[in-house]
Amino acid sequence: MIEEKVSQAVVIGSGLTGLLVAIKLASHFSVTIITKEELKESNTEHAQGGIAAAISKGDSSSLHAEDTLVAGAGLCDEEAVRIMTEEGPRRIEELIELGTKFDETSDGRIALTLEGAHSKRRVLHAQGDATGREIERALIAKLRSITGVEVHQHTFALDLIMDDSHCTGVIAFDTRIGRLRAFRAPVVVLATGGIGQIYKYTTNPELTTGDGVAMAYRAAAEIMDMEFVQFHPTSLCFPPAPRFLISEAVRGEGAILRNSRGEAFMSEYHPLADLAPRDIVSRSIIQEMKATNTSNVYLDLTHLSPSLIKRRFPTIVDTCSRYGLDIINQQIPVAPAAHYLMGGVKVDTYGRSNVEGLFVGGEIACTGVHGANRLASNSLLECVVFGSRLAEFIIENGLPTSPAPYITPDIGSPKLSTDLREVREKLREVMWDEVGIIRSEEGLKRALAKFEELRERAEEEKPPSWELKNMLTVSELVARAALSRTESRGAHHRVDYPERDDTNWLRHIVLRH
Repeated sequence: MIEEKVSQAVVIGSGLTGLLVAIKLASHFSVTIITKEELKESNTEHAQGGIAAAISKGDSSSLHAEDTLVAGAGLCDEEAVRIMTEEGPRRIEELIELGTKFDETSDGRIALTLEGAHSKRRVLHAQGDATGREIERALIAKLRSITGVEVHQHTFALDLIMDDSHCTGVIAFDTRIGRLRAFRAPVVVLATGGIGQIYKYTTNPELTTGDGVAMAYRAAAEIMDMEFVQFHPTSLCFPPAPRFLISEAVRGEGAILRNSRGEAFMSEYHPLADLAPRDIVSRSIIQEMKATNTSNVYLDLTHLSPSLIKRRFPTIVDTCSRYGLDIINQQIPVAPAAHYLMGGVKVDTYGRSNVEGLFVGGEIACTGVHGANRLASNSLLECVVFGSRLAEFIIENGLPTSPAPYITPDIGSPKLSTDLREVREKLREVMWDEVGIIRSEEGLKRALAKFEELRERAEEEKPPSWELKNMLTVSELVARAALSRTESRGAHHRVDYPERDDTNWLRHIVLRH
């Protein structure tokens, strides 16, 4: 017998979106949060650079929108971009009211920095390069100060509970005590974060295995823009250190990319040089690595003021120092790594999916604001703007009516990890080699064929691993969309179709189970 818990809203995930939605809903409804690891463990915690918003006198929401649209390479939803950039300053104020402390200048104003493809200094940051961690700290503190929210940590969401076309809850597994639970509610909010772990090299934490996308896909939600995976150009490439993110803000403050010969090369690829859009910088680095037969390039900060480096990037300084790198006097070895999903579950500007009762927010949601390539530091902004709108819509419109009664399905004994570690690692290698920064029809077809083979091997394990099952599902969605889009646009680059094709491909690819 599966233990059942009933509330008015279930939030899956504890990053910025999940925490913010739970806080806002808690004043009106009973809320349950379930999260795969600790409450604080999410992509939000690892977000360094900052959150973009037009709050300075020389800036405007229209300029911010223009920069976002240019980066998105023709596929942004203009209404969603307008909403995000216009509401951004107000939502920043809400974060401050909730306890977030952004860095300030000596005269008490909020400090702003510049990042790639922004025309103005509009990126707010906290504790130098720990913006996500500071926002998360403030929200967790607020969450713990209010009643009406029940938190279940170390609880892995396995599958959505569906009754006809309605989502009426989620089945999850408490990994500490080995117990299945059904969390029932008329509103389910998916905020499970990214998919980075399907790639061999990623800046994302280990929990980002695409579980939310896979669950939504199995529930017949529409999945959009999965071919657009952003690779951050500068992750630490210094074994045995992990692929730690070296924020784009480092280049915003004047750091220079150099190849193994010490040459600054980005001006050869784009007029904005080191501050070009991320997709261009990533591909340029790959080309330099091939030309010099090396596994990395270098990020040079040695010409910058030591006090500036220590003040702005304490997390990066400390992390590199732990592995023997003195970034004040030494160049940082870097290479691209999977970083962010522009696509995900298709939603409107209130977070509504096509599945009744299922709302989606954060990185897993495809609001359309990023198009084919996310503008730096728009990710946290998307979370706070559309997460707030999602919660406020539910509060204003009331809870949907769920069909009843229904029976919680029996999914058998779950297994979260697999002894077939080789299958997982092979999947990540295939994704990196064939569905990574540079793609081709031949390589994508090889990947899809390999996924079938890996799926058969994974299913030999009884019961199969849910996490590996999700990774295989999401990998296939990315590859299928990438194979269908016969052009190059934003973060999606096909060597066999190297040009952008607005005649045939100024449209989205939507996948449905």
